[in-house]
This record gives sequence, structure tokens and C-alpha cells, in this order.
Amino acid sequence: MERLYGGGRNSGVVEPMPGYVELISRGSTVMLGAYRDCKSCGVELSKKTLLDNALITWVEVGLFFVCAVMWTLTRRGLTACLFQPVARWCQLKPRCAAKMPESAWKLCFYSMSWSYSAYLLFCTHYSFFYNPPSVFYGWKRGMAVPADIALAYLIQGSFYGHSIYASIYMDAWRRDSIVMVTHHIITLALITFSYAFRYHNVGVLVLFLHDVNDVQLEFTKLNVYFKTRGGGYHPANSIISTLGCISFSVTWFWFRLYWFPLKVLYATCVSSLASVPDIPFYFFFNCLLLLLLLMNIYWFLYIVFFVVKVLTGQMRELNDVREYEEEEEEEEEPLRDGSVKYRSPVQNGLVKDKHL
Repeated sequence: MERLYGGGRNSGVVEPMPGYVELISRGSTVMLGAYRDCKSCGVELSKKTLLDNALITWVEVGLFFVCAVMWTLTRRGLTACLFQPVARWCQLKPRCAAKMPESAWKLCFYSMSWSYSAYLLFCTHYSFFYNPPSVFYGWKRGMAVPADIALAYLIQGSFYGHSIYASIYMDAWRRDSIVMVTHHIITLALITFSYAFRYHNVGVLVLFLHDVNDVQLEFTKLNVYFKTRGGGYHPANSIISTLGCISFSVTWFWFRLYWFPLKVLYATCVSSLASVPDIPFYFFFNCLLLLLLLMNIYWFLYIVFFVVKVLTGQMRELNDVREYEEEEEEEEEPLRDGSVKYRSPVQNGLVKDKHL
């Protein structure tokens, strides 16, 4: 499959979509060359580059905090008025009823955010998905951000600001919760700095490639919670959760471990310097994107571990392998929104060595 992977400034030269080998070889060569050419790199240059290129207004900062608080209040309201009543009406198991509102909330948000990202990429004039190097075409410091993309950034940035708080104080604690908080911090840093330095085109592509998996994950988890309800077993939900798990595993690899590095990282590591030779904070942004890729690989290991347990018969029913095992002690902690949060063995100081 061939796409436009231009070699020069807005050149539009047709090149094959790069593979992993080309990404590693060309990416490392270009980055090493850029490092050698950066003779004046240092703290002072970084400060000057930050002051000369970063642009965020106080109004935008204020909107970020207002929307972050709004997401938190909206989640509490939906949990109390919709998600918890539905869980009680369906007579879910206590553990499932406690975790169901979290998945329902995330499914609602990610369905909306991913649909909007897909709209921007496939229903407007933006060609970033089919021509990733075009994200840097016409880049200028302080350039205006289109209103439709600025809206996507406000929605996503404020949500991840909310998610840092929610992961610590509202969500169920899991083995990878610390990694999840780190992921939210890195994502928020990417969103904030990419907006400030006007790399917003890249951001839209990154968000599209990541949100789809969250939609599938939360939808699958909801079906796991609902397959045993009202004192009975519902095979339809079990079948849907199994199909959702398969779909989630495939799309995780395809979107986050195939398209993300070959579309986004190749464009930011290689094509960016071809379009903007003096692009600011080249190493900083690429390091953050590489960290994001490493976390995607880390979570993919959970997926592989899960598949192995299913194929070897160690797991008869679908469960989140990130959860602490039921036999480990847990305490119920009432939250301010009226829901119940299970304190983890880590929070109780009871975690065993095998979980460290």
C-alpha cells in the first residue's frame, strides 16, 4: 500500500508506507544526525526555544480547568443518577456493580471522542491519516489552530486532567494503575505541548489511533459484568465479551503497535525535519511519543498473557488480568459520589511479592 510520504518540504513524493526496519534504520539515523548537528543544544537554548515558540493563553488554561472539573462532576452525576441505578436494577454482583459505573463512563466518553477524531480525519479536508507527513506541511510558529481541532484538544486535554485525579481517587485500583497514572501524565504533557508548539495535526492522529481501543475495552468489560445478573447467567453477553476481547487484541496491535509507530513516529522522527529543518523540541516530543509506544507494548504483554491463560485453560471465564485476585483481601471504601471503591492490596499494604 503506497501513500504520500514526502521527502522534502511539502514535496508530495510518493513512497511506500515504511516498515519496522525502515522506521528503526532511518529514524535512528535522522535522530543521530540531528543530535550531532545540534551543537548549541542545552538549557539556555531550550529556554529560548520555549519562550519563542510556545503559545497558550490564560483563557485556554482557564477553560482546561473548568472542563476538567466539569468532567469530574458529570461523572459523579451520571454515576449517582444513571449507572448505579442501572446496576441495582439489573442486580449485578456486588463487585461488578462497583466497577460497572467506571466502564460505563469511559465507554461514553471514548465513544464520543473517537467518533469526533474519526470525523476530523475522514469527513473533512484533513489528510493526516493517509498522508502523515502532511501534519508538518505549512507549519509556522504561533500559527492559528483551527476551531474544530482546538475543540478536540480542549475535550481531550481536560479529560486527561480529570483522569489523573480519577485514576487515584475514583477508579478501581489495579496492578497497572501506577502505569496508568503515568500514561495520563505523559498524554496530558503531549497534548499540552503539542498544542502550545502547534503540533496539533499530529495530536489528532495520535488520539484517533489510541481511543478506539478504549471503546472496545470498556464495551467488553461491561458485557463481562452483565453476563451474570439477576441471579442468572446470560450467554449472549458472554459471547459478545469474547468477540470484543478478540477484536480488542487485534486492533490494539494494529492501531497502537503498527499504525502508530509507522505513521506517527516515522512522520515525527523523519518527515518532520524534511518539512521543518529547525523544528523546535524535536527530541523532547519524540521521546514522549516513544514512551507512549513503550507503554503500549507493556499493556500488550498483558493481552498476550491473557490469551495464553485462555488457550492453556488456566482461565475459564473472561477477567481483567490487571485486577488483583479475589482471594486477596480488599476493603470497601465509600466514595463521595455514593459509589463503592475496592481498596487494593497495594493501598492496604497486603500485596504479595508475585504482584510486585
